[in-house]
Amino acid sequence: MGEPREEGNQQPSILSFVKDVPNLCSLAGLLCALLGMYFAILHVYPAAMIGLLWAVLFDWFDGRIGRRMKHRSDEQRAFGMQIDSLIDMISFGACPAILLLSYGQFSPWFLPGAFVIVVATVLRLSYFNVFGLDSKSAYLGLAVDNNVIILALLFLFEGQIDQAVFAKLLYAISLALAALNVAPIRTPKFTGRWIYAITLYVVILTTVYSFRLLG
Repeated sequence: MGEPREEGNQQPSILSFVKDVPNLCSLAGLLCALLGMYFAILHVYPAAMIGLLWAVLFDWFDGRIGRRMKHRSDEQRAFGMQIDSLIDMISFGACPAILLLSYGQFSPWFLPGAFVIVVATVLRLSYFNVFGLDSKSAYLGLAVDNNVIILALLFLFEGQIDQAVFAKLLYAISLALAALNVAPIRTPKFTGRWIYAITLYVVILTTVYSFRLLG
């Protein structure tokens, strides 16, 4: 529990944190994730991939923006860390789980896989919230945003592979990614100029998936 506030120091309102630019960026990512889930449920997978990819990009940018804003208060930074973690749970845990369920036609056989994805994401994010980076430039376990980056690449082959085969492949890769999220391995934290690489990646795949929607 935090320190009690001195008398006369009023607690800020919840909505006062919405106007904080990094939080606005995080919420934009949340909207993209929601759209990703919506289109996954409708089986419009190119649109779902676009939503998930932009959720990743906004997740990269919110931290970058936050670090450059020197005038942010400690409360704003702490709030931003909480909202970022909760949105990551939705974007990189719930979304991939719903994607797997949707592609599996919501068969009960796909429920265990969806559960494993969500559990691995909860454990991974909780661990990071407590212990942070394993070193100055490495995570313990695969960062969960990488799951979406890989799944978006995988879905480029959707439609070119038999649906039943692709469903099994998606299931297997999703479980493998979940295992890597909680594995005792060190993975690099991509910072600095990597933001340009991920932006280019998102733009290219968005273009590809947009053509698929139009076609």
